[in-house]
Amino acid sequence: MKSGTMSFATIGRFWFPVLALVIPLAIIVVVTGQFGGLSIQRTVIEMLISIVIVVGLYVFVGNSGIISFGHATFMAIAAYASAWQTCCEMLKPITMSGLPPFLRDQSIPLLPSAVVSVLLAGGAAFLTGLVIIRLTGLAASISTLAVLFILNVVYSNWDSVTMGSASIVGLPTYVTAWLALGCAVFAIVVAYLYQVSAFGLAIRATREDEVAAAASGISLYWSRLIAFTLSGFMVGLGGVLQAHYLGTVSINSFFLSFTFLALAMLIVGGMGSLGGAVVGVVVITAMVDIFRRLEGGISIGGEQWSLPAGTQELIIAAFMLLILVFRKDGIMAGREMTLPGQEQREKGLING
Repeated sequence: MKSGTMSFATIGRFWFPVLALVIPLAIIVVVTGQFGGLSIQRTVIEMLISIVIVVGLYVFVGNSGIISFGHATFMAIAAYASAWQTCCEMLKPITMSGLPPFLRDQSIPLLPSAVVSVLLAGGAAFLTGLVIIRLTGLAASISTLAVLFILNVVYSNWDSVTMGSASIVGLPTYVTAWLALGCAVFAIVVAYLYQVSAFGLAIRATREDEVAAAASGISLYWSRLIAFTLSGFMVGLGGVLQAHYLGTVSINSFFLSFTFLALAMLIVGGMGSLGGAVVGVVVITAMVDIFRRLEGGISIGGEQWSLPAGTQELIIAAFMLLILVFRKDGIMAGREMTLPGQEQREKGLING
């Protein structure tokens, strides 16, 4: 009985960082579904999709310490691939005449199309990583930005396949709060299992000290390539969810403004931990929604009050600056959610 109790306690401590993130998200979905208005429910779905994306970004950026400006590339690849497969059969011959006949003349079922799109995004991340992961530091970050610009230019001018800078419409919208929650939970679990695995520990070692990690026999190249590829799969999933939540796809949705917003979420929460990635999304989403409503105008004492357009961007920028100045490691400061007193017990065991 004691052994079973200890085993249960050990399992509980192992999964607590995940449960501490997942359970509040589930409560938010239940409460907003029962008592929230349509706009609040839409905000929650957008938040859950952002969690999938930012957690995917964390898998590489948080564990390697290398800032990536190019992960929106893999989102776009997955979103467009899903659009090509599921868009209305009557529209594709007119608006996307350059598609291969097997895509142009038929629609593929939703689940297979989503799986193929995510695999395509992960494959693109792997092929991209084969080249840019050989670089380190700022050079690697700039190279990811170059990849984003390349995709943006190609897709913006590939009129017969992507409709250029116009939006592809007519995608089936099947993303609900519960589906988005399930994908967010999946992303959190995958990211957590990765970071506690041998691969995750290896890449985190390279983040702390590249020379020492290499001297210990850790391959900087392969550990980072694995993380980059897994990250590509996960943000690709986010791209599919976003496409089938909005029902439209536009290349402008996957460029610099989105890239910087995703990085802001990760940095504000703390890019050194999975908990930081999730908390950052929740905090920034709440701020954006509040100030968006204030910009739209609210009634106080029979009078209409509103903030100037663009206020939310200024507030987020100021908040991010304050975080960087006074809490440079983010809200979570690189720590995961733990049971009360767990850190003190672990320190006591180490000191003992």
